[in-house]
Amino acid sequence: MSAQLLLPLMLAIPAAIAGLLGSGRVRRRSTATLVSAAALICVLLLALTQVSPMLHGQVLRWSVDWFPALGLDFKLRLDALAWLFVLLISGIGTLVVVYANYYLGKDEDTPRFYAGLLAFAAAMLGVVTAGNLLLLVVFWEFTSLSSFLLISFWSDKPEARAGARMALTVTAGGGLALLAGVLLIGQVVGSLDLDVVLGAGDLLRADPRYPWILGLVLLGAFTKSAQFPFHFWLPQAMAAPTPV
Repeated sequence: MSAQLLLPLMLAIPAAIAGLLGSGRVRRRSTATLVSAAALICVLLLALTQVSPMLHGQVLRWSVDWFPALGLDFKLRLDALAWLFVLLISGIGTLVVVYANYYLGKDEDTPRFYAGLLAFAAAMLGVVTAGNLLLLVVFWEFTSLSSFLLISFWSDKPEARAGARMALTVTAGGGLALLAGVLLIGQVVGSLDLDVVLGAGDLLRADPRYPWILGLVLLGAFTKSAQFPFHFWLPQAMAAPTPV
């Protein structure tokens, strides 16, 4: 598999870093908007080039050694479901960037805002394309960190700081539960490779630790998506700017 799978992350992450550089908020506004939208549009167009293999049920993979001593690879994996989410992330992300350009005031630090949005988009792209469960957890926690930065964008407001802290506490805590579940999956299956795990459903369900695994994974998902009874952090996160 070619390194095309890595290009979305290669585009979004440097664009986020670039948004933090330079000086002069107003004169950089149009440049920041253009760079941010262009990065996400490139991801969208790249995903659209994979229509044929996705419709034919192919799974695209790309990997390099990560921690060889532990048998871990930096592996990205694109199947039809992941591809659909890449389209959603890049397509909706582009619309959010355009909307933010008209929403934010002229005195706002727009490049920093776009940097946070692109960091969040890159983290989401990593979650949906991760081919290794441990790598998925890493990107999962990056979404919590980037959410914290976005919710606290108006850091002069006490409600923004409080909402960001609560969101990070709940979602990062759920991420630790997910990590515990992933480690248990690795013990049962003998691998953290997503392809191996997806083919080991019967083995997982037959293990006596399966209820714990299921509970820990669901805890991570419920906290991240603000499902009951972990919904209380989401209203406070509304202190963030509307595009967030």
